[in-house]
Amino acid sequence: MDFGSKLKYLRTSSGMTQKQLAERIGVTKSVISFYELRERTPSPDVLIKLSDIFRVSTDYLLGIERNDSVDISELTEKEKNIVRALVAALKDNHN
Repeated sequence: MDFGSKLKYLRTSSGMTQKQLAERIGVTKSVISFYELRERTPSPDVLIKLSDIFRVSTDYLLGIERNDSVDISELTEKEKNIVRALVAALKDNHN
């Protein structure tokens, strides 16, 4: 998946409009549209802001890292174990 598609997927999955995302990172709605249509490439500063908003790595956004990640650092150990067990069960269903 290319950067524009990833950005659109992350944005829509988060329930954000292009305008809302643009306001959060300090650009215009049309800039977000250009990113999603692959007509522009974001600056390193914008990439960092996007990775913070969506809690993914910049490498993931750029397609260098294929693993999607979820930040569970604020969960308790018990909650983290539940998440890990759920992921393992879902992976077993795909095998």
